[in-house]
This record gives sequence, C-alpha cells and structure tokens, in this order.
Amino acid sequence: MMIDKTFAAQFAADWIGAWNQHDLERILAHYAEDFEMASPVIIKLADEPSGVLKGKPAVARYWSQALALFPDLYFELTATLVGVNSITLCYQGVSGAAAEVLHFNAEGKVARAFAHYL
Repeated sequence: MMIDKTFAAQFAADWIGAWNQHDLERILAHYAEDFEMASPVIIKLADEPSGVLKGKPAVARYWSQALALFPDLYFELTATLVGVNSITLCYQGVSGAAAEVLHFNAEGKVARAFAHYL
C-alpha cells in the first residue's frame, strides 16, 4: 500500500480524534488484529521487558490502563510525515513531544507501531 498525503492527513485526524475522545474501540479500529506495538512505556505500564506487545487484546489492556492513568490525556498533532507504507505522527502529549511510526498492511490497517518520546 502506498501512502499519500490525503490518506495520511485523514488517518492522522481520525487517530488524534479517537485518542482525544478516549474512545478505545475507535483507536483500535486503526490497527490489524495481529499488530505489534513497541513503546518504552510498555516496559513500565505493562511490565513487559521487551517493550513490545502483540495483538489487539494485549494492546487493548495496555491502552485501557494508560487511558485510566491519564484521564486528561490530550494529543495535539504537530506534523504528519509520509513514508513508504508508513506515516509518522508527531504530537504533543501528556509528557511532551512524541512520535508514532505506523507501518500499514495491504488493507490500510496499522501492522506495526513504534512510539518515541523525549
């Protein structure tokens, strides 16, 4: 799947909107069933030393916990970068600047995601 600026902008708007509404089902709708999520926060919140979770059920538990811990969570999108079958969303989050690198499958769902923080 080739990503274009229109797809990236629409995806970014919906992704940010889902997070800002704390709508876990809407958030998860962006992802493939077997996607992998990597984040340094996973090490702390999910007690997973690898920092990687696989599959919607595992990530749903992690994100549910994160949403409960940060009831005022709000993301402000600062940039959407387009790559080969991927986009990077840069935003201001609860702890400052962050970026999510999202790799898409042929169906237009996120297959792998990598979170980065300052």
